[in-house]
Amino acid sequence: MKKNLVLTGMMGVGKSTIGKKLAKRLKLKFADIDKIIEDKEKCSIKEIFELKGESYFRKVEKKITLEILKKHGFVIALGGGAILNSSIRKEVNNSSLSFWLDLNLKTLVSRLKNVQKRPLLSELNLEKTVNKIYLERKKIYSESDFKIKCNDLDINEITKKIINLYENSTN
Repeated sequence: MKKNLVLTGMMGVGKSTIGKKLAKRLKLKFADIDKIIEDKEKCSIKEIFELKGESYFRKVEKKITLEILKKHGFVIALGGGAILNSSIRKEVNNSSLSFWLDLNLKTLVSRLKNVQKRPLLSELNLEKTVNKIYLERKKIYSESDFKIKCNDLDINEITKKIINLYENSTN
């Protein structure tokens, strides 16, 4: 039984977009954790943060993520902060091959500039906020099985690279 393929990294790095492409190419199911949460809660992540708070969101995120990780045959796009949870990290290590999609901060900031749906981003100083979140998470992201530097690669190159690493590691 092949392990799940988990994508982690900062918001805006392309986990959902790349995950869909990977799932299609590998003939696996795709799970976008943030999308599943929004569907179950019937509101956006930003609204969940505003109405019920971050700790409520993290509880729901943990429950849903662990449920999906226990299944097989998935490409899973984690929320940007999900891997900070030790239970999620442990299950990722047990059930999956994990890939950290890393992108330079300048590119990340430009991608996130006009995005309104990210609850942790301060429009007042986006660059400073993104940098702070990245520095807080970088050490845990780096515990992934593989790090993919996405800076100079297009989506097809990133997908191909991940597929090669995944197939060589699971066969």
